[in-house]
Amino acid sequence: MGKQTILFVDDEPNILSGLQRMLRFLRYEMDLHFVESGKAALEFMAAHHVDVIVSDMRMPGMDGATLLSTVQEQFPHAIRIMLTGQADEDSVLRTVGIVHQFLAKPSTPETLKEVLGRACALQDLFKNEQLKALISRLGQLPSLPAVYAKLQHAIKNPECGLQDVAAIIEEDLAMSAKVLQLVNSAFFGFFKNIDSPSRAVNLLGLDTIKGLVLGIGVFTELKPTSETNFSIQSLWEHSMGVAAFAKTIAKEETKVKELIDHAFIAGLVHDIGKLLLFSSLHQQYTEVIALAQSENMVFCQAEQQILNADHTDAGGYLIGLWGLPGPVVEAVTFHHRLDQYPTPSFCTAVAVHAADVIYHTLYPDPYFAMPVLNKLYLDQAGVAHRFDHWCKICQQMKV
Repeated sequence: MGKQTILFVDDEPNILSGLQRMLRFLRYEMDLHFVESGKAALEFMAAHHVDVIVSDMRMPGMDGATLLSTVQEQFPHAIRIMLTGQADEDSVLRTVGIVHQFLAKPSTPETLKEVLGRACALQDLFKNEQLKALISRLGQLPSLPAVYAKLQHAIKNPECGLQDVAAIIEEDLAMSAKVLQLVNSAFFGFFKNIDSPSRAVNLLGLDTIKGLVLGIGVFTELKPTSETNFSIQSLWEHSMGVAAFAKTIAKEETKVKELIDHAFIAGLVHDIGKLLLFSSLHQQYTEVIALAQSENMVFCQAEQQILNADHTDAGGYLIGLWGLPGPVVEAVTFHHRLDQYPTPSFCTAVAVHAADVIYHTLYPDPYFAMPVLNKLYLDQAGVAHRFDHWCKICQQMKV
């Protein structure tokens, strides 16, 4: 497999030289190139295949927002990353529909390596020709929901407080109402009325709130045509239920807050690939639905037959582009195929896999086959004996 090409764009030669020196250790893993203007970047991309472009925001002539907007139109396969400073907030909001991921300036070599490595791994995921063909048929991939992107940017500021986060949510009245509706649902079990975003943020914490905002944004911005046997409302309810179950299961097995929060977010977006495919390839996905129903297949099998790929890869690729944490991307990608997941252990993917099976058991869909529990993997991970307990605690949450 050849090295992937990364293009850095900055109008300051000293910064480019510094990046070149700082990332020299990556030269055996990636093909790194450096140019000093947006015009030079577009000329380079016209002559060479570029997998990832990393651009500064503030440049004379063509700024980073204009450059990456042009790249989105002319070279949609390239992953677009923006380097921004705290003073670039207005520019960030201008580019939330264009940029796949934002990086703060200055970034450490370790951070750059992690972000570039993940971007290259996502491109590797799509070396599968069938999967690449599927993504090319989707047209333009949706960008990170705007309110979530603004939250992500604000939280990177060490002076950002809970009230600042609540204020961002309150700017979007529809988002604010939906967050409050969900927080007051039985899945969270507070048994009291939460009447303001600030109280919701205080009770649930930033990571859970971020997950809710992301899920709401995705389901709001991707608006597929309605289908008799494919209800978007049911998919949203399923996603919320799996998120709540996965978080509860994780809390039973670990005290690691990061894993617990990742389980909730991964549960919310674990089926985002279905929404993406149904929105973008409606006619073909209608065939998937018909096949799954007539042959009593799980969705992944029907998707493979019709599309030569499935929603787990499409969803994993998309949220990987958005820069969500690796465990969340892995859970979305592997929750239906734990047998392909390395090193069996209790992890985010296991929590989401179990939560998905339990949800389908408690809320069976009369039209489609249920996913199958991977007992062998759970046994290898040392948690198979815990599954009945997980079922009981999730049963208690059933609404």
